[in-house]
Amino acid sequence: MWKLILAFALFAAIALYLLSKGGDVDISGEKHGIETSPPAAASAPEGVASAASN
Repeated sequence: MWKLILAFALFAAIALYLLSKGGDVDISGEKHGIETSPPAAASAPEGVASAASN
C-alpha cells in the first residue's frame, strides 16, 4: 500500500514540475468574463449565408 501512495506522490510531483516548466498553462478553471473568446459559430463573417437561410 505504501508503494502505491509513493508512486502517486511521485507522479503528481513530476506532473506539477512539467506543467510549471511548460510555459503558459492555465489551470485556474472556467472563466465567465469578457476576456474569453466567442464561440466559433458567432464569429462567422456576415456575408456568408448558411444553408438554412436559402
